[in-house]
Amino acid sequence: MRCWLVVVLVAAAGLAEAQNVPLAARTKGSPTAPIVVYEMSDFQCPFCRRHAIEVFPTLEREYIRTGKVRWVFINYPLTSIHPNAVPAAALAMCAAHHNKFWPAHDLLFQHQEVWAPLKNPAPFLLSLVDSLRLPKAPMTACLQRSETVAQIKSDADGAVKSGAQSTPTFYVEGALVVGAQPPQLVRMVLDSIYRAKTAKKP
Repeated sequence: MRCWLVVVLVAAAGLAEAQNVPLAARTKGSPTAPIVVYEMSDFQCPFCRRHAIEVFPTLEREYIRTGKVRWVFINYPLTSIHPNAVPAAALAMCAAHHNKFWPAHDLLFQHQEVWAPLKNPAPFLLSLVDSLRLPKAPMTACLQRSETVAQIKSDADGAVKSGAQSTPTFYVEGALVVGAQPPQLVRMVLDSIYRAKTAKKP
């Protein structure tokens, strides 16, 4: 499992560097945090939305801001059932060029019920560019570049190789946690790992 995750990170980091979008642009938390969580997520997935809105704020407050966890977002759009997931991911990745991946992430999930059922989500997604106060011309150009979609596909390919079969899936220190789990369960997992990794050796 661990070697598969390396594939995810190498692919994502390589493409991010090529497009001048460092992986750090979609990372939250201290680079020295003892725990790293990789979230493999789909912007059109309702369970991912539940996690982003109902669970992640608690995890950010209790684990990320306190230096215990570093959180990395990996795109895993399930295109067979979510046709608008890639355009949404493209918006977030293009926003990352301007250090606004996370604000875009939040807006996409907050408004998922609006853009997800649209046959053509482009006009609504472009309206979020204004909400994010991003330059429209560079954002439009980025959204039209094939490299943007290629980076998202590379993320998805790596997620599959890591063992993910659904969204959201979380890679946590060598194990996969599947589904939008309640905060209580995530706390149990993270607290246990944190104690193990920070325990003083005799």
